[in-house]
Amino acid sequence: MNMIGWKCGFEIELLAPAGLTRADLAAAYAARIGSQSRRLFHPQAEPRIGGGAAVFETLTLGYAVPATEQGVGAKFVDDLTIRSDLDRNAAAVPGWYRLAVDDIRLARLLELHCDPADGLEDVLVPAIPIFGGSTDTNEAGMVRLGDSAGATIAIAAPLRGGRERPCEIITAPIETDHLANLERLLAPARELSFLLPAESAVHVHFDGAPLCDARILQNMVRLFETHRETLREICQTNPNCRRLGPYAQSVLDVVFADDFATLDWPEARERLLGSGLTKYCDFNLVNLVAGHTNKHTLEVRILGPDLDAASIVERAALFERILRFAMSRRNPDEFRLQQGFANRSRSAVNHA
Repeated sequence: MNMIGWKCGFEIELLAPAGLTRADLAAAYAARIGSQSRRLFHPQAEPRIGGGAAVFETLTLGYAVPATEQGVGAKFVDDLTIRSDLDRNAAAVPGWYRLAVDDIRLARLLELHCDPADGLEDVLVPAIPIFGGSTDTNEAGMVRLGDSAGATIAIAAPLRGGRERPCEIITAPIETDHLANLERLLAPARELSFLLPAESAVHVHFDGAPLCDARILQNMVRLFETHRETLREICQTNPNCRRLGPYAQSVLDVVFADDFATLDWPEARERLLGSGLTKYCDFNLVNLVAGHTNKHTLEVRILGPDLDAASIVERAALFERILRFAMSRRNPDEFRLQQGFANRSRSAVNHA
């Protein structure tokens, strides 16, 4: 059950031990596969405390490791949902900072023009000509970029509170040898004593191309709904993960409408896009329905925290079986979960 025949990517949420950062894991993995890590900006929306905009749009520091013949490409980035295991009063580690703006369009502009390899003092300098302004630094070490009229465009701030420690591994899509590729990623994490934080999870992104059919999607959703609680038990879903849950009733009303299975894919997509669909559920359809070319996937979000590649692949293989059953157009009521699988999964999780 540890083989997958579907192109899919993985997101695995970890935490560096005290004294290490996600940069250390990226470097260790790069060395293992004969590659090199490079620093990058990773966009994230962060809730704002107090008034004003609902969120800050931030660019945090991460690392990318290009693929080689020895291993798949991967990114090692922050995940703002990982909080409980961090010391909020921890001082900033030299070299670590974030960029904060109040508009995602500004974040994208800064990502294009600023170099994540630069230090805090210099990182906003390339953006000065764009806005005709200047930068200034306050007593707390934050660097502000203002426009020609003095309005704040962006702030580069030291990264405090241990936020250099969270590490979400995001793999490139893997077509073959999923187990071997994941083991090459996770072996250095275990060797460096990386941890499973309180809020951690594993997400699997299945290539969405074979699923773009209204009847297949209807069968798939019915299977997920019918077996949801059993699947959460098998996958040891982390109760500390808050961005999970069933589909909204408005989504189910659309999917199970009498004529939905007869629709062509563009019509089915249009209905679903107007149904209140959100990514924050157990089985995320947003990327599949929105048709994003860079992430056209079905995302399974309920896999519990894990550092065991075999356990992750075994659970992913279960969902591949569900997807292939949905594609077979057989009656979803005929699908049966294998009882022994749940026992093996629990054993693997307990052992890890």
